[in-house]
Amino acid sequence: MANTEWSTEDAYWRMNYKNRPYASSANDYEFYQPGYRYGYEAAHRHSGRSWNEVEADLKSGWNSFEHRSESTWEHIKDAARDAWDRVMGRHPVGSR
Repeated sequence: MANTEWSTEDAYWRMNYKNRPYASSANDYEFYQPGYRYGYEAAHRHSGRSWNEVEADLKSGWNSFEHRSESTWEHIKDAARDAWDRVMGRHPVGSR
């Protein structure tokens, strides 16, 4: 997975994160970015599996994710799920 692929996703989320139901006006894009990246990378690693199958593993792996900043899994899981769904070709959270 090339960095250019992530940079395309990064640009997409940077433009669209404010419209997501979990996005708080108190947080800027940099707050959510680690979650988007984590979900994006996880979707590529776990292709063919469902979110429900991998969420527990992703939650436990969040604390060792190098790009996580100070956010907790509870703060970031909706962003991670959004990125996961986008990679997997599903509708993003809240757009159904």
